[in-house]
Amino acid sequence: MTTPGARRDQLREFLRDRRARITPDQVGLPTAGRRRTPGLRREELALLAGVGVSWYTWLEQGRDITVSTDVLDAIAAALLLDDTERAHLYVLSGLNPPCRGGDTGSDITPETRNLLDAWGTRPAVLRNRYWTVLAYNDAARAVFGYDGPGHNCLNTYFTNPRYLAMTDHWQQAAPAVVAAYRADTAPCPDDPGFDAIITDLAHRSPEFAALWSRHDVGTPTQAVNALQHPEVGELHFDTTTLTFADRPGQHMVLYNPRPSTGTAEALDHLHRLRLAPPA
Repeated sequence: MTTPGARRDQLREFLRDRRARITPDQVGLPTAGRRRTPGLRREELALLAGVGVSWYTWLEQGRDITVSTDVLDAIAAALLLDDTERAHLYVLSGLNPPCRGGDTGSDITPETRNLLDAWGTRPAVLRNRYWTVLAYNDAARAVFGYDGPGHNCLNTYFTNPRYLAMTDHWQQAAPAVVAAYRADTAPCPDDPGFDAIITDLAHRSPEFAALWSRHDVGTPTQAVNALQHPEVGELHFDTTTLTFADRPGQHMVLYNPRPSTGTAEALDHLHRLRLAPPA
């Protein structure tokens, strides 16, 4: 685990390096006169960020001082940091990274689409940070009954009759599903996207409302996903959620037939039914 001292050392080096990369003309400052060091001077950076020179000097020296999100945002803007660098600045300063407001993961690359389809006769779903489905393969369409865009995995779990029919399993798994969703909301507590989904589902599902009020929190793990399909009966999957490093707002959920449950055979049968010509 990184110690506070080591983190402040990294903060010092990060700020010095980024300050040295910026030329005065990039930020509208005069360039007249000879400069002994590359980049901006500390007093120039402090002026651009609207903070005191002494305070910024202490921050860059790695002293143990209190920082606020507003000040860090101002420094990030003055240093011309991108979203990833800004989040890094927050972490090195001992604060939670800011919510990336535009990172809803709505764009789908051809490579991602190919990965979904490559999962073959097994369901695969691409969702954003709100658990809203962005894309899915043909197997997911057949298994979950998807018929277009706009589905949400949390809503599906609490309202889809295919899940609710598996009463015992559903009741055992529902608390963990809600706890995982609450954990995903933590980085963006004021995000209206999360609020809209939570408010709507709480009105439609008393079970969800009761679980949400418990404030349980947990991390998503490999879990067993079970549902009752109207054509092939019970299906049991081991689910794994993958996050794209270059698109942290996107998550791919892969559903693998659970061994010894007959799910693999049922999926093959369902696939054949979909391929069969109409009678």
